[in-house]
Amino acid sequence: MHHTDHTFKKITSFFICACILFTGCDGGKESKLIGTGAEIPEYDIEARELPDNEAMTFVKNLKIGWNLGNTLDSNAKTSMESAAETSWGSPMITEEMIADIKDAGFNTIRIPVTWHTHVDESFKISDYWLGRVKEVVDYAYKRKMYVIINIHHDMEKSYYYPTYETLESSRRYSDAIWEQLCETFKDYDEHLIFESINEPRLTGTDNEWWIDTESEIGKEAIDCIMQINQSFVDLVRASGGNNAARYLMTPSYCASPSYACADYFNLPDDPAQRTILSVHAYEPYNFALSDDKASNTFVKGRTSGQVKSVIDSLYEKYTSKGVPVVIGEFGSRNKDNLESRTEHAAYYVSEARSAGITCVWWDNNAFTGNGELFGLYGRNEMEWKYPDIVIAMMKNCE
Repeated sequence: MHHTDHTFKKITSFFICACILFTGCDGGKESKLIGTGAEIPEYDIEARELPDNEAMTFVKNLKIGWNLGNTLDSNAKTSMESAAETSWGSPMITEEMIADIKDAGFNTIRIPVTWHTHVDESFKISDYWLGRVKEVVDYAYKRKMYVIINIHHDMEKSYYYPTYETLESSRRYSDAIWEQLCETFKDYDEHLIFESINEPRLTGTDNEWWIDTESEIGKEAIDCIMQINQSFVDLVRASGGNNAARYLMTPSYCASPSYACADYFNLPDDPAQRTILSVHAYEPYNFALSDDKASNTFVKGRTSGQVKSVIDSLYEKYTSKGVPVVIGEFGSRNKDNLESRTEHAAYYVSEARSAGITCVWWDNNAFTGNGELFGLYGRNEMEWKYPDIVIAMMKNCE
């Protein structure tokens, strides 16, 4: 295992509600956010040895990302299609909101999209939904942000389900959606990235979030995902325009790093050599994702081991060999622990970047209640609720 030395320093704001200016991860433009006056951690983690190739450089240039969660990924069946976008509690997305994300320093936006509630029996996407997705993509694309779009909550036996019994029907569904997206976006340049599927898994079973990779069920599910990933790459590459060389993202089972590191999981064959491993990692789990209120403290050296372990495993199998990786979802739910969340975000991003990995924060616009409170940007008020976390990510993404 490759170990790195960690040195740590803290940047202190001297005024409560001080105005913190910093060079964000948007290529040098100064970004301005109002901090709380708390200490903003800044790590200096030694960069690991990495091959220098075009795909690794591309992922490095993604810098730091933000997810438009709980919006176009809603799978609610609404009487009016336009109501789907707001059915999970978020307002309609406006160009001004996306400008705020860019101005805060985010260089990449991931736009999760659910399609199956907007298709006919032959999987043709409605004109309204395809048009609306394109409109939101354009808000970011025209600001020179990198944009990731995917198939998100379509994990049902009628659509995408990784078993041999449903393999061919799942492939047909995936291919049908991507065929339409390839045609719609074929003239977009490399700032638009296609991600094959979000967290493919055996929904509704005891194995949904955990499989034994040595079991027949585990091997079958991962094999099906690899086969559909390959069909996705083949289809995109043959679809014309800029799709022949577009960067693509593909996951393993439920986008878990541990399943991506299973011996027999491999990324698809890609003649363009522009396929990126897509993983999600809410680590440490008890701190970042569980509803355990007692697990609300993050301390480097004591609770950071799980983060480092995940990054180590991805480095060993992928980035150390020149295979790019994006952590398309990470974050920590609010447990009234802003200082620890800020520390966690700073350390996590810095550790990942040391291994050539780019991170994308999961923002579901959730701030109140007992659910998964990952919101940073309040879309109703159009303001950053936790600017310290954003500043910490920006300071640690180089």
